[in-house]
Amino acid sequence: MPATPTSPAQARQNMVDTLLQLQKEWQMPEISERVAAVLRTVPRHVFVPEVSLEQAYATDYAPPIRRAEDGLVTSSMSAVRVQAMMLDQAGLEPGMRVLEIGSGGYNAALIAELVGSAGEVTTIDIDAEVTGRARRYLDEAGYQDVRVVTGDAEYGVAEFAPYDRVIVTVRAWDLPPAWVAQLTETGRVVTPMRLRGVNRTVGLDRVGSHLVSRPDHHLTVFVPMQGAGAHEERGIAVQGEEIVLYGAEEPVDVDALRTALHGPRKEFWPGIEFTRPDRLHLWIAGHADRYAMLHVAEDVLEHGPAGPLARQPVPVVLADQGSVAVRAKRALGEDRFEIGVFAYGPHGERAAQDYIDVLRAWDQHEGSMARIEVWPSGTPEADLPTDRVRVLDKPHTRTVLAWP
Repeated sequence: MPATPTSPAQARQNMVDTLLQLQKEWQMPEISERVAAVLRTVPRHVFVPEVSLEQAYATDYAPPIRRAEDGLVTSSMSAVRVQAMMLDQAGLEPGMRVLEIGSGGYNAALIAELVGSAGEVTTIDIDAEVTGRARRYLDEAGYQDVRVVTGDAEYGVAEFAPYDRVIVTVRAWDLPPAWVAQLTETGRVVTPMRLRGVNRTVGLDRVGSHLVSRPDHHLTVFVPMQGAGAHEERGIAVQGEEIVLYGAEEPVDVDALRTALHGPRKEFWPGIEFTRPDRLHLWIAGHADRYAMLHVAEDVLEHGPAGPLARQPVPVVLADQGSVAVRAKRALGEDRFEIGVFAYGPHGERAAQDYIDVLRAWDQHEGSMARIEVWPSGTPEADLPTDRVRVLDKPHTRTVLAWP
């Protein structure tokens, strides 16, 4: 473990050392030398004076910047692990013009270091308190050339376009046309996306009027976008906050589902090892019909999915009369797990077989990464890729999921 920091410079060095260590131990995305260098340079603690030096440079801590009246965090500085990953996804070079969506200040300073004095950085946020704070701390840290704009990022910042990169640091449910329109012809958007309940941060290269993902998207969690691009995702309370269903695309018989989950279950273990869970969940989201995500608090159900399943929502396949098949796992040994399916309700076994078919196909594909394409809404089916597995339609876009 790195020594306790005695100065900001030592804290920055410790932070980078920890990131590089985690990269090796946990197979995290590789951090380039250029990004590591700017992480050692920019004083992160200046942008979050409310927290301790140790907290400011913790690799997985996202310090809150702004809260709503109910205490909900509406703006935060992303964990440095995530910032490093997104900067490498962006592939920033000296002289580039960059638009950042969401203004914590620190990330804009990192971008400014990477694009250099010949580049331009514009950061926008809808909250005047957030932009005021960003402006103050950017000036204090020596980044007076970064533009800070208060406005609704749904419309970008046309005044300083075109941009070589648009880097989005809030969860975007849909991608507004302005972000693509304000890109150069060879530009790239790096953004968190919400894909049937699955969170991914994706680098998307512009190809004419649409965007195509690069082969390096990753699991992340961000605060949701505000303004015209806001989208509230509400779960279905099956049992208060203890059992919640998210993303169901059809009517759900809540009483029947609750009864099924409290009833007996059947277990199925098809002999498939549980590897690359982030890629697996997107595969399930792309290939499973009657799909949703289920959160079950630990120890709520006598025969239900508890333990590992309780930590976050898991993919499920729904069936008639409240029946459901739930992804499960069990240990095979140290750091090895097997995927299974728990079936509930009168038609749960049929749903489980459908689920297992999806898992077997995944196993045969050896965990390949999805290709994500974002097309303008209204694009005819005939113009979409012929190898598409699923199309997700939203007001601004048609998002295509495909696999090699």
